[in-house]
Amino acid sequence: MADPARARKLAKRISQIVASAIEHEIKDPRLNYVTITDTKITADLHDATVYYTVLGESLDAAPDFAGAAAALESARGVLRSKVGQATGVRFTPTLTFFADTIPEDAQRIEDLLEKARQADAEVARRATGAQHAGEPDPYRVPREDSDAADDADDDADELAEPESRG
Repeated sequence: MADPARARKLAKRISQIVASAIEHEIKDPRLNYVTITDTKITADLHDATVYYTVLGESLDAAPDFAGAAAALESARGVLRSKVGQATGVRFTPTLTFFADTIPEDAQRIEDLLEKARQADAEVARRATGAQHAGEPDPYRVPREDSDAADDADDDADELAEPESRG
């Protein structure tokens, strides 16, 4: 089992090597808009999972995840060789590629937040000029009349005076 700091450094180095190889050495047009986002490596340094995302060619075009996945699968051996040459580790980790869903999740969260902002604005719009139902202080108890106050004073006087026993 490797040191966690060493595993993190190796994972970061693998990300850099794969990204550089995709950009400069592999001439597959399906990889033009692929970006390596993260790499995780197992504790024994034998398996590396490389996360990637695909950007669209234009604002209107949808990203080609299937084409990018096929291109990465076909270039896996070449990329593993590049990683082995550049890292110099005893055992070159196997590479597995997974599409990173963070950008889509972030967009979905942004859409939900915008929906919540609109709902809050609607509530605030409806609340302007509204008045509370009922009294300003619903917990205030009005005094009945002076007889009830006198009865309460008499009860307090009786509790204060000790009874005489004879």
